[in-house]
Amino acid sequence: MNDDRAMVDAVLEGRRGAFEALVRAHQGLCWHIIERIVRHPEDARELCQETFLRVHRKLHQYRGESALKTWIGRIAYSLALRHLEKKRLPGVAMGDDDEAPWEQIPDPALIDHNYERLQSGQALHRAIEALPAVPRTVLTLYHLDELGIDQISRITGLATGTIKSHLFRSRRQLRALLESTLGVSA
Repeated sequence: MNDDRAMVDAVLEGRRGAFEALVRAHQGLCWHIIERIVRHPEDARELCQETFLRVHRKLHQYRGESALKTWIGRIAYSLALRHLEKKRLPGVAMGDDDEAPWEQIPDPALIDHNYERLQSGQALHRAIEALPAVPRTVLTLYHLDELGIDQISRITGLATGTIKSHLFRSRRQLRALLESTLGVSA
């Protein structure tokens, strides 16, 4: 938290490059949260910009009670949900590569193994994308960004029990989807 406070103080004091450093440090999480909710790259870019504009305007209100990434994540999450409510977007699936899997694999001896792994990964990606926005975001924040349940709670404003419930149901849905898609127990 001392690093967070030092970064915030540097920005508030107007030090050269301080805000750019803050953006670089947190833009990945911001993008991940927003893109997982709105699933539209152009809207996600605009919402990330809006998030950091808001961060810049409201940074004086950061009290340091939580990690800076949690505070910024909360702003990104709120903006993305508001955007979704305004637009009532159904959620656009992320694009799949059109390139054949065997063109991506350098060793011909491993084609079968790698092709199966590629198909499994694509099936998992499609299954995750089929989840509703909030459970999908909670699942990816927990498993991909490796955030704790308390941090996710502070970002989303959801109770920890609700987050655990989303995680449990999402995993169960993914398991069922993968079993039906891949024909094996996940």
